[in-house]
Amino acid sequence: MHQGLHDIQFKVMDNVDAMLGYWDKDLRCRAANAAYKLWFGKTREEILGRHIEQLLGPLFELNLPHIRAVLDGEVQVFEREIPVLDGSVRHSLASYYPDIVDGSVAGFSVHVADVTRMKRLEFELQAAKTQAEKQATHDYLTGLPNRVLLEETVSRAIGRAAAHGELVGVTFVDVDEFKQINDAFKHDTGDVFLIEIARRLKRAVRTTDTVARIGGDEFVIVACDVKDTFELRLAMSRLMRAASLPWRHQTVHLIPSLSCGVAAFPNDGTSVRELLSAADAAMYRAKKAGKKRVVFSGSSSQPASQR
Repeated sequence: MHQGLHDIQFKVMDNVDAMLGYWDKDLRCRAANAAYKLWFGKTREEILGRHIEQLLGPLFELNLPHIRAVLDGEVQVFEREIPVLDGSVRHSLASYYPDIVDGSVAGFSVHVADVTRMKRLEFELQAAKTQAEKQATHDYLTGLPNRVLLEETVSRAIGRAAAHGELVGVTFVDVDEFKQINDAFKHDTGDVFLIEIARRLKRAVRTTDTVARIGGDEFVIVACDVKDTFELRLAMSRLMRAASLPWRHQTVHLIPSLSCGVAAFPNDGTSVRELLSAADAAMYRAKKAGKKRVVFSGSSSQPASQR
């Protein structure tokens, strides 16, 4: 009868989809189920009486703080990646429970569950969340921030500039004659062209500046930590030179040019809406004046080469 109960207990343990074991205070195994064979390649008979370090190998040092804590009477629950025999890695959730007898810890029970599927789903959900957040705040073609993120960026820049007595430069950028380029060379080439313009804009500005695409062939550059308008003018000269380098794609040869309108906080506006509106209006004045123009809000247009 007793032997039959003992066999049933082993069957129950072996049918559990988790590693179950018991280790005494000397860290010798006194019980283990069949799952250890799947995880560590060792049968129950090979584990019984063995020190836990012989089973865990390199994992022993990682688990040692938890082992010490459970021998002090504290329940331990933690995650661990465990390499298995086929070369893959299982994500585990381990639980150590102290066995307290007459006020002393005689050993501890171990329950280790395979949570690999759960972790994989968690990773996939996090990746999907990250992708959804990026799509909500970034342009699908160029990967640049879109209008939503742009407005947040300008708002933060205004706050910092107001606190430090600095300027914020906001530049509306329009690619000259993009519609004609798109019509002549089709949308695929037009997309590649816009990606190149985005790359040139990013390379021409400082790492602390932001380049955003707000639709079509329109971009916005936010320059933070600006000391004076002269610094903005130098930046625009650098930008126009970088943008006007010859561009070749398959059989298409072009020399890009931009029309730009620049507004500065606090001279041309003290809110996000005011700054964007002033820069937008300056850009339209630049386009009316001709190609390759930069107009500062409130100033007359001049060719970029004269700035």
